[in-house]
Amino acid sequence: MRNAILIFSLVCLGPFGALAADGLPRFVSLRSDEVNMRKGPGTQYPVAWVYVRKSLPVEVTAEYEHWRRIRDSEGDEGWVHKSLLSTRRTVFVIGEERQLRAAPAADAPVILRAESGVLARLLSCHGTWCEVEVSGIGAWIPRQHLWGVYADETID
Repeated sequence: MRNAILIFSLVCLGPFGALAADGLPRFVSLRSDEVNMRKGPGTQYPVAWVYVRKSLPVEVTAEYEHWRRIRDSEGDEGWVHKSLLSTRRTVFVIGEERQLRAAPAADAPVILRAESGVLARLLSCHGTWCEVEVSGIGAWIPRQHLWGVYADETID
């Protein structure tokens, strides 16, 4: 029985010990223009990737002490110090050029057009629509055209 508990602990907790379950997974954004993503939770681990886009949304998938394992939109994962992450929610447009509307309706007037990769501040999400802010302008876009928000997430 003791071996079964040890195996269970290694499988569930992974090689880095206990992981806090503080709302995991969850989306956050990068706080700085330069963020090192490491292969493990500590400065002794090599840098796997350097992000150079402040406010980029990333998904936190695990926590270990002051480190957060993140996943980006391409599925790459690594560890980042929590001081380099912000709870401010951002998203970016995916796919082709998208129309952002004055209200959460397909027949509402188009007030902006955004190309794939355009970053936006996430203001709210209800049903299939999310309200975002791009360059100081608030607008609505269908949730499926964004990366950085879950399909069933409500944001007020």
